[in-house]
This record gives sequence, structure tokens and C-alpha cells, in this order.
Amino acid sequence: MSLKFFVTTFLGLFLLVNPVFSAELRYENYIYDDLVETVLLSTNSEIYNPVAIMDLGTTNAMKLKFDKLEASNEFYQYTFIHCDASWKPSNLQKTEYLEGNTMGNIENFEFSTNTFQQYVQYELIFPNQDMNLTISGNYLLIVYRNFDEEDLVLTRRFMVFEDQTDITGNVKPATNPNDRFYKQEVDFEVSYEDYLIQNPFNDINAVILQNNSWNNAIYNLKPQFVNNNILQFNYENENLFNGVSEFRFFDIRSLRNFSQNVAKKFTDSMVNVVLKVGELQSHKNYVTSLDYNGKRVIQNVDGGDATENGDYTLVHFSLKSPNKLSAGDVYVYGELSDWRLNERFKMTYLPEKEAYYLGVKLKQSYYNYHYVVPGKDSTIEYSFTEGNHSETENDYTVLIYHRDAFYGYDRLIGKMNLNSLTSRKD
Repeated sequence: MSLKFFVTTFLGLFLLVNPVFSAELRYENYIYDDLVETVLLSTNSEIYNPVAIMDLGTTNAMKLKFDKLEASNEFYQYTFIHCDASWKPSNLQKTEYLEGNTMGNIENFEFSTNTFQQYVQYELIFPNQDMNLTISGNYLLIVYRNFDEEDLVLTRRFMVFEDQTDITGNVKPATNPNDRFYKQEVDFEVSYEDYLIQNPFNDINAVILQNNSWNNAIYNLKPQFVNNNILQFNYENENLFNGVSEFRFFDIRSLRNFSQNVAKKFTDSMVNVVLKVGELQSHKNYVTSLDYNGKRVIQNVDGGDATENGDYTLVHFSLKSPNKLSAGDVYVYGELSDWRLNERFKMTYLPEKEAYYLGVKLKQSYYNYHYVVPGKDSTIEYSFTEGNHSETENDYTVLIYHRDAFYGYDRLIGKMNLNSLTSRKD
């Protein structure tokens, strides 16, 4: 494959992409403005964060950061919507879960310096003196412009937690022999003291996430048994996840020096990064490797601030395949795609090169990703590109919701983080 053909193909595909964003509010992590990039929401400044959860009444505030790829700043507003355990809006008025104002302005922003791609980075820290969250549960953060809540910019999910339970659990290969080598089973039990749950079988819902992704989350899991204020969730099918494979990765924290899994770097109107050609792994045995379970580390090691002065690059992905996969289109997938089958990360098959290609603009970072195809009912399918292995190291988050009839909303009363290696039970 000639470099000229490679670059021309990728640049052409990149320029032809014209994503269409819906103006309809979506109760999920979503970007509505095609100039907004690198949205980060976390509870602190750590690089590697669990799911976005803050404690009720905490002083450990949430931090939102995002970039707008333009040279001038805009003025954005934000608000919150309280949701039930299934991420549908609660039947609550904003004054029932917000203290102070019901909307606010995003006033902190910084202009990029010494970058090919000019952008403005915005930052919001909440709760703050103008707005506080008063009850637990699921929340949708909405960022919009021009004081018009229909002029959407982005939405992010996060949760507010009140500590009312203790959870213990483990991850093991599936009990079902047919799934044992391909899937992981998440078993756990929940104990509660000095907290009233009148009907646990009706009032309690558990949600399980794998690697911070809501795409394949298990919802509405009910207790299997209740015994002396202990709720047991020890299923054999309802709590299974595909084991998948360890994530692929590339490192572009430096655009000047050698980078792992990068074949070539060059500069035209911006820095281009050509990744090493990938291969289908579905037929291969499990191989252990250290990864961030699909996440990314936003960092610039060439000098300057790690986030404000990181540059954007045009990253060229390629995946060898002798034929176009019958399973469907191939996507680059992970935190970099908002854990969605994002059309911006959809690859194009070039039969004359027997490979899939994608050119996409990304910020300096250490990235994890998978190649995936669409499954049934908007799910993700790994079998044709990555394979599934019960040995794979994955992070899991267990969330316990209590539907309190008196208060009329889903309270988040339990949380636990598990890792398939450190909590493994064979």
C-alpha cells in the first residue's frame, strides 16, 4: 500500500463526512454540535476514573470539560434533569431536586495555544454556590446555547449516590457450560440495615455496567432471594456479559517522538497519525495485555498543559479483511466514540486494498478501542472482529436503585466497583 494512496483515501473520506446531529433531546451521553470534541465528565482530576458518580452532599464536585473547534468563544448554559433507573425523566419538578438556580452559565473557558487546530476549552464544576443537587438518583446534564434549551450542545449522564447498603460480589466465567469460555458472570449480594425497603422484589432494581459503557448495561435486575435484609443476585443468565478481548491501543500523547502502534506521522495542514494496520482477532486465542478498558488518557507530553494545549490530529485507522464482513459495517468503538456506534467512527471498506479505513480527528491522548459491528437490537457484536474470552480483564459497576413510593423517584442507594481479575471466582 503506497503512502500516497493511503493519505489521499483517508483525507478524501474525512472531508466527505458530514454528520447530522439530532436536535431532539436524548437521555444519554451525546454530542449535538459537530464542532464539539473530547467531552470529559469525572468526579476529580484523576486520569482513570470510574463511572461518573458523586456522593450526595459531597464536597468532591463533578468537573465537565469539552472543546469547541473554533477560534472564538461562545456562551453556554446548563441545567439538569432527574431521571429514573432506566434513564427516563422523573415526575419531579426541578425545584424538588435543585437548590438555588435551575439553570446556570458556563463561564470558564481557555483558548488553545501553539496548536494547528484552534479550539476553546470550556469547564464547568458542579455543584456550586449557584446550584446544588438535593436528592440521589440518575441525572442528565444538559449544555445548550443562547438560553434556548432546544439549541442543544451536549448531554452527559451522571449519578448522585446516598450510602444505604453494603455490596459484596465477584466476577467469574459463566456457570452455563455453553458460555463458560466466552462470557463473564457478575454475582453479588446487597445488605441493608436501618433502612426500610417494604417490598424488595418490587422496589429494588439493580443495574450492571461493563467498562463504564451504558450501551450493553444490564437493567432492571431483581433480587433472586431475600433473607434477613440481604438481597441475593446470583443468576446464571440474566447477569452475563461477553468477555470480549483486551482493547487495542495507540499512544499519541507526543506528536514529536516515537509512539506505540503508530506507523507514520506527517504534517500538512495539521498533524496526521497513521496507525499500524490492524488484523481481525476473532479466530485468535486470548492474549493478556495491560489496557484502560476502553478509556482514554487525555495528555500532552510535548509540553504545556495536558488538556488545554493538546493538539488535534487526523488519525488514520486501517483493519485488514479479505472481504467485506457479512455481519455489517465496522466501527471504531470505545470511550473515544462515547461508547456508541457513532457514524463519525464508521469505517469504509476498500475492496482493492482488502481493508477497512477511517480518518478521524482526535486530541492528543493514549487511546483504547475495539473494532465492532452492529448486533441485534442496537447491541454491539465482537465475535467477527475481536472475539470473546472469559479470561479478559474488565471493570464492572453495580448500581442499586430503590423505588420509594413515598418520595416517588428512584433513589441510588448502593454502588460497587468490581474487576474481573481481582474479584475473579472460578
